Amino acid sequence: MDGVDLEVMPGEFFALLGPNGAGKTTLISILAGLVKADRGQASVLGFDVATQYRQARRALGVVPQELVFDPFFTVREALRIQSGYFGLRRNDDWVDEIIHHLDLADKADVNMRALSGGMKRRVMVAQALVHKPQVIVLDEPTAGVDVELRQALWAFIRKLNSEGHTIVLTTHYLEEAEALCQRIAMLKQGRVVALDTTQNLINAVSEQILKLRLDPDRLPASLESLAGASENGERTLALQGYGTLEHVLAELRRAGIRILEMQLLQPDLEEVFVKIMRKS
Repeated sequence: MDGVDLEVMPGEFFALLGPNGAGKTTLISILAGLVKADRGQASVLGFDVATQYRQARRALGVVPQELVFDPFFTVREALRIQSGYFGLRRNDDWVDEIIHHLDLADKADVNMRALSGGMKRRVMVAQALVHKPQVIVLDEPTAGVDVELRQALWAFIRKLNSEGHTIVLTTHYLEEAEALCQRIAMLKQGRVVALDTTQNLINAVSEQILKLRLDPDRLPASLESLAGASENGERTLALQGYGTLEHVLAELRRAGIRILEMQLLQPDLEEVFVKIMRKS
């Protein structure tokens, strides 16, 4: 890490994005006390992760990328044991609620080693939540899981967030981050290269993309400055707003060129991410 300076506010749904090797998992490992930072300070709810490890760890629940599980226990036993690590007794009501929300009820008494990869991923999420942490870190939680689980997981996480839990998400599914997160930090090579609200980041990319199929397949000289890549008979133009669109349509009519197909694409988080990574 290289001078990362971040503050996630209580109750926030926050995304930590970046390419492989950007430092996302390292940062999470520092917060969880699994890696010791050689300089700087990290804290969870005001508890220093190095000097107040017990309180910081109690406030934090981490869903790791890797599928780490004990093959000798059932799902319910694994969750009870995880509760015991935090000194929690008679936690069965909350364990049952987690099992229900993550659709694990029919697997609750099945041995962990007999579960599919997607089911093991659900148990990883459940284990991170058994002690009702105020801060929940999800490190690629939907990697390799089916659509049904993804929807159920996000419904449950949204519910926890609405109840005041702080959520920190890393994901390669940028549409998830765009739909769920209020603020986003982008990392590259251990540095923060962008930090803002989701909407502000998207608004920073003001270009709209216009895709056209034309007859005849050519652009008037007056529109060549807007032209981007063209393939398979589809023309791409970069617009700076709807006023530019009106100008494009008028120029095509003036040149006697018919529009066979037209698609106007709004900027999204993926476009923002690619531009920021290239620029930085």
